[in-house]
Amino acid sequence: MPVETEQFFCAQAADEREDPIAGTAPRGSYWILIEYRGSWPVNGFDGLDLDPQVHAAVFAAAHARRARILLIRRHGRRRRGGPGRWAVLHRATGDRLMQHWGTWREERDLLDIVRVLNDPADLTPRGTPEPVVLVCAHGLHDVCCAVRGRPVAGALSARWPHLVWECTHVGGDRFAANILLVPDGVYYGRLDAESAVDVVAGHLDDRIDARHLRGYTDLVPVEQVAVAAALETQGPAGRDDYAIVSTSREDDRWTVHVASRVPGRDALAIDIEVTRSPPRQLTCRGTARASAFVYSVVAVRQAPKP
Repeated sequence: MPVETEQFFCAQAADEREDPIAGTAPRGSYWILIEYRGSWPVNGFDGLDLDPQVHAAVFAAAHARRARILLIRRHGRRRRGGPGRWAVLHRATGDRLMQHWGTWREERDLLDIVRVLNDPADLTPRGTPEPVVLVCAHGLHDVCCAVRGRPVAGALSARWPHLVWECTHVGGDRFAANILLVPDGVYYGRLDAESAVDVVAGHLDDRIDARHLRGYTDLVPVEQVAVAAALETQGPAGRDDYAIVSTSREDDRWTVHVASRVPGRDALAIDIEVTRSPPRQLTCRGTARASAFVYSVVAVRQAPKP
């Protein structure tokens, strides 16, 4: 008789290993959201059966802006009829948050995404201070995203139904449940229904806590780790309350100087050691083993006065 093997869950394995989450937010400042209520292919937008010319044009325009394309849907809604929504969101220089929303019925309507990406003047300042809350629930890509993501999407949708969407793969399956807030460009991970409500409530109050923070998408990993360390040391703060002053490296150790815009908070120098983990299975579907970077905070000290 065949021997039954226990199913592997990458998020459970990462929890047991206590894999650190700070510094794991993918870089990016553009996001394309396309409402698609049908079944999501394993590779998301890439696998959609769209008109080849439309698909290629959207993909090329997104690639030129290094934009991430995410399929979205409201939690619990699977009806196929009616127009879908799409959006281009951008965190521009000077911390400006830009957006453009539209609708589509026919596939060629999605070419409006190309127009907006090719002429960012069509992007307007976000008219509401509230971000779009995306919960990765892409079960066909990784089972942990569904098992852990959908309860989180349900809890958040019950509280903020106008803000919350389920979405395709955002990266970091082993940190499920993952949420991404755009155009703010903030990743959170290792959430459950209760902690997710607390995290989003804090974010909407512009009080970001380090406990579930994966990072800010406009920073490189060591800078993400430094901001998380500052938040852990000095307490929650707003999305733009910390600024990176300088980043330097000597061998495998980095030093990041972080300045605070919050009165009474010291500028910090944060020393971070970068190593690699042993080869491991990092996703539920992937059978190959891979190493991941590990960022360890060695010291947090007051930065010298300029």
